[in-house]
Amino acid sequence: MIEERVGVVVITWNRRDEAVAAVGRLRDLPEQPHVVLVDNGSTDGTATAVQEKFPDVDVVALTENLGAVARNFGVRRLRTPYVAFCDDDTWWEPGSLTRAGELLDSYPRIAILNARIIVEPAGTEDPIVAELRDSPVPAPAWLPGPALGSFLAGASVVRRDAFLQCGGFSARLWLGGEEELLATDLLSAGWELCYREDLVVHHQASRVRDARLRRRVGLRNTLWFTWLRRPMAPALRRTAFLARTVPRDSTSALAAWDAVRGLPWLIRQRNPRPPEVESRLAPLDEAQRRSTARRYVG
Repeated sequence: MIEERVGVVVITWNRRDEAVAAVGRLRDLPEQPHVVLVDNGSTDGTATAVQEKFPDVDVVALTENLGAVARNFGVRRLRTPYVAFCDDDTWWEPGSLTRAGELLDSYPRIAILNARIIVEPAGTEDPIVAELRDSPVPAPAWLPGPALGSFLAGASVVRRDAFLQCGGFSARLWLGGEEELLATDLLSAGWELCYREDLVVHHQASRVRDARLRRRVGLRNTLWFTWLRRPMAPALRRTAFLARTVPRDSTSALAAWDAVRGLPWLIRQRNPRPPEVESRLAPLDEAQRRSTARRYVG
């Protein structure tokens, strides 16, 4: 049965073969979703290769690498009420998109559903799944699963209107931990985020990646989010915790310098989240301190 409620946005950069494979897996799904591939200015012919092999796929070829912001272009291109995100090294299990559409139809206050993530080729759960399943965020009684304070974009289905209402992914953050800022803004606007065990995404990490750059940008973005949306005292505590625990190396130093250089615009745009949202998400601080799934290493 063709799934007309859920479209899919794939972002990619210089991973032609992986992008072609990712789109191929989506086209093989029984749901037959409409697919938009947004190419972040690849120089290896990715956009052309996907368009030639899958002429029915909507290919958006950007002229530069905009990181996560490429997803914003894809969401605007679609007209489906719900949008599943898919990276070029992830794929959705058959039936998951239909189930996501049913859930979002039934629960109009949910903005994002985060799927269970299976790591390939081992076929084991990603360590982050345990943290999603055991999320300490208090959930309203009606929510059909654990409430979340953030999400993993490549394993999520979003409500298009809510995503656009809150501005999508920030151009400032580029890529790496970009979800946390959007999640807080969604919660502050009255939306909910939910983990669902019956939605499944498979992830086989690409070997084409710059681990040091990802760590540098991820740490910078964590600091920027903290300074933008946390009240002063929690922001100082979180900053101090990161200063004590991240590796003492050049990558961390560069990330800190990048973060400090953003202070002029951060001060102008600082908008701490409402007290009720801060209070509700406060248990995540301890969970993040204990986490073994997400570390600023690499």
